[in-house]
Amino acid sequence: MIKIEKLHKSYPIGKGSLHVLKGLDLHIKEGEFVSIMGSSGSGKSTLLNIVGLLDNHDTGNYYLNGQLIENLDEKKAAILRNKFLGFVFQSFNLINYKSALENVALPLYYQGIGRKERNKIALQYLDKVGIKDRAEHLPSELSGGEKQRVAIARALVTNPKVVLADEPTGALDSATTHSVMELLKEINREGMTVFVITHEEDVAAETDRIVRLKDGIIISDEKVQKKSNRISYV
Repeated sequence: MIKIEKLHKSYPIGKGSLHVLKGLDLHIKEGEFVSIMGSSGSGKSTLLNIVGLLDNHDTGNYYLNGQLIENLDEKKAAILRNKFLGFVFQSFNLINYKSALENVALPLYYQGIGRKERNKIALQYLDKVGIKDRAEHLPSELSGGEKQRVAIARALVTNPKVVLADEPTGALDSATTHSVMELLKEINREGMTVFVITHEEDVAAETDRIVRLKDGIIISDEKVQKKSNRISYV
């Protein structure tokens, strides 16, 4: 589903450059639940932006659903994002003056789906994440956990191949974090590939595989084995 080979990315800094990703190799199969961990400056957000077609890499290869990603203009990138990817952000990124229903329905508007049909579909996804009764509420009238559920419903509404979650629990308390991770696990059990960026060990432990970045290099790639209440890494 996601295949990265010898990926490099640098950013210009003054007269020099900052080498952020240094030859990454990463393969995420369809249906995997993977977390990318690393401290600030490790390159994890840059990696997410490249995987999410929000930024371009310098050298190396990136394949999404078997398609080599190269030389995309913004229009082509937007089409691929809308077709294959759903995004969940730490800050929710909801439109404040639109209701929960309207926020979820927005990606369907960009697909050219009529208002009645997109609202029907959006309501189904709000039901799926357990907040159908909050459909007409504005983001300001929702709790942090409810906002994130709206964001997850919005990510799912186009039936993407991959959900990219950037610190999805960073703004939530521990109880709400658990409920959001349970929701992501349920989505993954239904067959969707879920890719989580996090710096929280307990969040990463809820996924099936942990990839750790340091200074733009993958330093470990481990499957998580969960037995009883103990978690071990292999």
